Amino acid sequence: MPFNPLHDKTLPVTSLRSGDGHEVLDDVYCLPVQIVNVYFVGHPERAQDWVLVDAGMPKSEDTIRKAAEQRFGVHVPPRAIVLTHGHFDHVGAVVELAEHWDVPVYVHADELPFVTGEKAYPKPDPSVGGGLVARVSPFFPTEPVDLGAHVRALPEDGTIAELPDWRWVATPGHTQGHVSLFRQADRALIAGDAFVTVQQESLYKVFTQQREISGPPRYLTEDWAQAKASVERLAALEPSVAMTGHGMAMGSDELRMNLKDLAARFDELAMPD
Repeated sequence: MPFNPLHDKTLPVTSLRSGDGHEVLDDVYCLPVQIVNVYFVGHPERAQDWVLVDAGMPKSEDTIRKAAEQRFGVHVPPRAIVLTHGHFDHVGAVVELAEHWDVPVYVHADELPFVTGEKAYPKPDPSVGGGLVARVSPFFPTEPVDLGAHVRALPEDGTIAELPDWRWVATPGHTQGHVSLFRQADRALIAGDAFVTVQQESLYKVFTQQREISGPPRYLTEDWAQAKASVERLAALEPSVAMTGHGMAMGSDELRMNLKDLAARFDELAMPD
């Protein structure tokens, strides 16, 4: 059964094996793609209205497309793709999917140089500690993708035309143009990497999917003061369920307590020494 934040007290532990998707809400489906999650937002009964949030790892287009066909039907493209940011594990299949479906791709204006082939991200910092993933992060790609005519800047007013019930929230820090998505009606949050629910620096914890609130992945976070302010901003929204770029969804009291604690002790819990 999908998690209903309006009456469930705890969120069941769900497998995050690559390609093993599951409903978090009736109209939000999480698809793990190796180390990262993508989200299908839209109810299967209104298949023509769905939107893809983030685009997974490189060479994952077939996995994402086949899962979308199983959920919404063959030849039912999304209305759009929305990117929380442009890091390699969130845009891996975006060019191929945008071309295959011929749909617009929305990003914050500050992310445009990284998805139009103009600018590479800063190199990852392996000195931040936390585990093996951090130590091998210098091998992660930082080169931009080029979406060409498919890319659009998100409107400045926080709206998303293809997702009228949701608003985007500026959550810079991990990247300058990072955004999260929030729906006021049920206080559902798609947080991207503004915070995550697994210690992403640790390979062991990534494999075991030990669920815990953690700050943005350290090795690729650019501005820690902004990252802290973004976590505080999201905590103030009091989300009922958080669906993050890495880790399993978290809801209800577990989310509220841990997100409040992360915001209050961000320097201690999230920032590298």
